[in-house]
Amino acid sequence: MGMAAESQFHVLAVDDSLIDRKLIEKLLKISSFQVTTVDSGTKALEFLGLHEHDQSKPSTLTISPNNHQEVEVNLIITDYCMPGMTGYDLLKKIKESSSLRNIPVVIMSSENVPSRISRCLEEGAEEFFLKPVRLADVNRLRPHMMKTKLKDPIQEKLEKHEDKDDETEKPEFQSQEQQEQQQQQQQQPQQQQQQLSSSNKRKTLEEGLSPDRTRPRYNGIATVV
Repeated sequence: MGMAAESQFHVLAVDDSLIDRKLIEKLLKISSFQVTTVDSGTKALEFLGLHEHDQSKPSTLTISPNNHQEVEVNLIITDYCMPGMTGYDLLKKIKESSSLRNIPVVIMSSENVPSRISRCLEEGAEEFFLKPVRLADVNRLRPHMMKTKLKDPIQEKLEKHEDKDDETEKPEFQSQEQQEQQQQQQQQPQQQQQQLSSSNKRKTLEEGLSPDRTRPRYNGIATVV
């Protein structure tokens, strides 16, 4: 039962060395994983359906649905030192892709360079194995794949929910701005009317107190009717 569950995990192994590729493939199969091996980072991206559409901009990538593999990849294990695209470059491209960044990536290297290890881990690598890779190292891959399988459905729901929230929030912000503008437009005539009314009152008051508007004078002559 456990063997059947573990065999559902599919690992993409990337290494330009045939010997190392055969070794990691054997260890993964002993652990009952499905394995696909490629000899370069470029071929790994092609297998994942990620392609460079502009050679002048190697960081610009697109997904090709027609070429994308139907087999789900649960983890990528790649050598660090490879000609052309290094394992670190491959890691960066995977983490930059919105459709692939949740796939765990493990780096392998025959050189123990602390700065290299730190850089890979900071970029998002789950583990950094020193060659030759052992069975005990491969056994450490399971928790990363289990975590991803449990997280994916929940994360997809959350991302969809966030997208819906974003779509519904934008019109609300726009309507609030429009309401504020409308309120300002409505307030302007009212303010103008108030100013006009106050000026009219002031004018009327001034006219009422002006000398020309005072009671008529009769120069001391009283008229009796």
